[in-house]
Order: sequence, then structure tokens, then C-alpha cells
Amino acid sequence: MTQHPSAPTHHLGDEAIHTYFDNSLPPALTIQAGDTVVFATREPSNGATARRLAANPPADLDPDLVILIAAAARPEVSTPMGGHALTGPVYVAGAVPGDALDVTIIEVRPTAWGWTGVGPKNPLLGDLFPEWTTHYWDLRAGDHAPFGQDIRIPLAPFCGVMGVAPAEPGMHPTPPPRRGGGNMDIRQLTAGTVLTLPVLVPGALFSTGDAHAAQGDGEVSGTAIECDATVTLRFDLRKGAAPAWPSFRTAGPLAPRTDTGPHFAATGHDTDPRAAARAALLGVFDYLERERGLTRPRACILASACVDLRISQVVNAGLWTITAFLPLSIFVREDR
Repeated sequence: MTQHPSAPTHHLGDEAIHTYFDNSLPPALTIQAGDTVVFATREPSNGATARRLAANPPADLDPDLVILIAAAARPEVSTPMGGHALTGPVYVAGAVPGDALDVTIIEVRPTAWGWTGVGPKNPLLGDLFPEWTTHYWDLRAGDHAPFGQDIRIPLAPFCGVMGVAPAEPGMHPTPPPRRGGGNMDIRQLTAGTVLTLPVLVPGALFSTGDAHAAQGDGEVSGTAIECDATVTLRFDLRKGAAPAWPSFRTAGPLAPRTDTGPHFAATGHDTDPRAAARAALLGVFDYLERERGLTRPRACILASACVDLRISQVVNAGLWTITAFLPLSIFVREDR
């Protein structure tokens, strides 16, 4: 691994954005292996969510938080393909196809607010939510986000999109994850984790964005706690060591912020893993509605922020068993 203890730190502002992957994009920054980059990243709606709030602030939202969100209402701009707003690309000098790019996640620091939404375009649950619902999160506490009076979501920020440019020419949409990374939405890519990506084009052309202050495994509403963020990453090269697909090494347990106590879990079984996941989630929604008094849209929004979908088995009579785990530690009063 190429490392330089005295390597410089660079800063890349959120004006250097693009909304697709393309190996012909000019680099916004050129660095050497071993350098650190501090990225300013935008939430995926690129200011549209803040514009909607500024035009019609919810009556029950803290006025100080409304002011902070309204200040983030950037002017609407037309962008090709309408994908995630990504900061970059960063050209890593000396990187060539076949190399491994090791990205050490030093810090992901959210701004003061975030949002989660659910609606009819959700590919797994959209038929349950004919109208779009948005929840605005107050992230000013730094380590948790309140959800009403009795729920606290621990924050574990990471970037949903981290990836290198594809070898194939042309504009590639940001939503699909790909061999070079991209929109993987892996919530374990938090501070201390080292993500390894295959270099597919000279210089790698790395971009990042779509920061999440918290997310459950599955991001089941289609959004996590979406936020602007300041993201600090270090880049190292290993020559000729490209993995077939992205891999990573965590700095510790997979979910140290939520695996701290009891869980409620619901299961689903089906030949189609998506159907099994849906059944498991409906079990969690029923619990949240019946035992915790949440509406179904709020149950889904909460689940997207903290419920983990896990594959429990794949070998029994052609059926998948998917389990949805809800950490009960998020409830301030745990008596149910």
C-alpha cells in the first residue's frame, strides 16, 4: 500500500458536483496516493427538499430548524440524468486499471438537519403509500436525532455513494450500484472503515455524495436520513490488486450504535427475497402501529432509519427467510 505520512490534505467544495458517472468528466481535483481530501457533499435532492420546506414550513417544526433548512434551499438547476449530486471526480495520480484504490473513511460529519421520505415510487412498498410523506430531522444534538417525544435514533453517518468511473464510455446513472462502487448504501461504511474499489480507468476518477446520518440495512423507504455533510477520506493505492467487486474492512462491530439491547423482529418467507422482505417489514409496521401508536408512513420512515433487514437462510425448500430487526433501544421508555 502506498502511504505518505506527511501527505497534504485537499478541500473540494460542493460546487464541484455532477449527477452521473462518466469517465470523460474532467477531474475537479488531482491528488497523489496517500493524500487526504475533505469533500463538501450535498443531500441527494440537491436542495429541492429545502425549497419545498421554505415554501410551506410544517407548523410543528422548530422555527430555528426551519430557518436552517430554508437557508439550504439552493436555486433549482437542470442537471443531466437527474441523479445524486456527487462531489468530484478526484483523479489519483498513478492509478491505472487493475490497481486497488483503498479509501479510508476518516470522518463523515452531517450538517444540522436531514430528511427521510416515502411515497408511491418506492419499488418495494410504494403501493402502501399513495402520497409522498417527508419527515425533517433535527441533527443538532450530534449523536442522535429525535423522532417525536419518545424515540431517539443514534447517528452513524456514512456516504451512500462512493465510487470510481466505469470503464464503459458515456453517462451512467447514479442509482444502480456497480463494479466500481457507486450507490451501494452500505451503512457500515462509517469512520474507520477502509473501502477497497477496483480502478477501472486511469486516475480512478472517484466521486462521493448522498450522505446519510443514519440508515437501517435495507433503506426500506427509499431514503435514509439524507443530509449535506463534510466527508474526509484518505486515498491509497495497491498496484495490481484490484478486487473483482468492492470490499471493505470495518474498524469494529457492525452496528455499535444500535446493537446495544433487545430487538423486536418479524420474519417473511418466500421464493422471492423481495416478497419475503416486504412481509417482514409489514410485521414491523404492524408492531409500530399497534404497540407504539405510529401511522404507517411514520413507521416506514422510522424503519428506513434504523430497522435492519437480514437474510436468515437461503437453503430451505427454495424459500428465503428475511428477518427485520427493530432495535428497542431507540425508545426512551422501553416498557412494551
